[in-house]
Amino acid sequence: MSNTMYAIAFPRCIVALCVGLFVCSQPERSVAAEPSLDWSIQLLAVDTNEGVDLADVNQDGKLDVIAGRNWYAGPDFVPRPLRVIQDWSGYAENNGEFAYDINQDGWPDVVSGSFLPTTVHWYENPQTEGLRLGQMWKQHLLVDTEQSSNEGVEFSDLDADGSPEWIVNSWQKNVPMYVWKFSGTESDRTMTPIQIGPSGNGHGLAIGDVNDDGRADIVVGQGWYEAPAEGIARAGWTFHPDWDVQGSLPMLVVDVNQDGRNDLIVGLGHDFGLHWWQQLAPTEEGTRRYEKHLIDDSYSQPHCLHFADLDGDGDQELITGKRYYGHNGSDPGGQSPPCLYYYSWNAPDMTFERHTIDEGHVGTGLQIRTGDLNDDGRTDIAVAGKSGTYVILNRGPVDQ
Repeated sequence: MSNTMYAIAFPRCIVALCVGLFVCSQPERSVAAEPSLDWSIQLLAVDTNEGVDLADVNQDGKLDVIAGRNWYAGPDFVPRPLRVIQDWSGYAENNGEFAYDINQDGWPDVVSGSFLPTTVHWYENPQTEGLRLGQMWKQHLLVDTEQSSNEGVEFSDLDADGSPEWIVNSWQKNVPMYVWKFSGTESDRTMTPIQIGPSGNGHGLAIGDVNDDGRADIVVGQGWYEAPAEGIARAGWTFHPDWDVQGSLPMLVVDVNQDGRNDLIVGLGHDFGLHWWQQLAPTEEGTRRYEKHLIDDSYSQPHCLHFADLDGDGDQELITGKRYYGHNGSDPGGQSPPCLYYYSWNAPDMTFERHTIDEGHVGTGLQIRTGDLNDDGRTDIAVAGKSGTYVILNRGPVDQ
């Protein structure tokens, strides 16, 4: 396994994209001096599932892995049944799953959506005896959204009321954008729709404060929705068509260079290209401007991005890799081997330095999760995709 680290960089260019102004700039390639981390990789399953989450499913104080048809009890991660998922044209009908205590009984359940079906279901944790016996989790319908072509989901508390919203992204452009809010009683949960916009959508989704007004905005492939001061359920979400990109899910809204303005980190979900968009001061007319920096374009389909502190220095690293067989191998670079990397931020050079986690075996699907999976105080990784469901244990720096 290679532990090579480097920053990908290319010459300067100017790009105008839709109504947003982008300036593209990359410095010379440089070699990083920081040591990489050592990883222990455990394959749990190989199937078409691409969703994953972490939770203490059986309440034994240890994190478990939830991935599609099974959950895997830590620390050994032996598979146990959870639910039935139908296959569709090379995919499992699971475009994102989330551990959440729906019925407020103290046990984590699973909420899950799918690509073509319009229904959203939750799966009830059978608790101690049911888990011991390997029982399937009871399926409950949350809502029929009547919306198909679902690329993926974010499960985020937009209004900071303590309850997350179900935020669905469509791969189709010019279709409505919806957020779904929990309603009903603990024994009869459902979701009610909030239409954020009538037509702005498209491949890619992020949640974060784009304009630094203290409210969570919604970023999609065709631009971003500015959250209204009156609350998320009110009309008045302003759509800004500042770009048109087939972005990752999620994209990330984060102040990369700590200049007080939130930037964007964007992977091209079905092509080559991983960039960070540095937010500049707006023009005199108020147009939002970005300087677009290339992070890496040596592999394709960085469809899923994740931030976590892997090396324990207090700063978060960017984790991503190739979504293996995202379009069943038909994307540019789709037949190349899977890979998984993390990137550390080099503030003096304003570059990201790449560190190899694995090349040739581990790719990504639609979600990346991190947590301490073996109680050693280090942050580990779980991924699920068509190259397999994996637990990747962090062994610390290679020179220790």
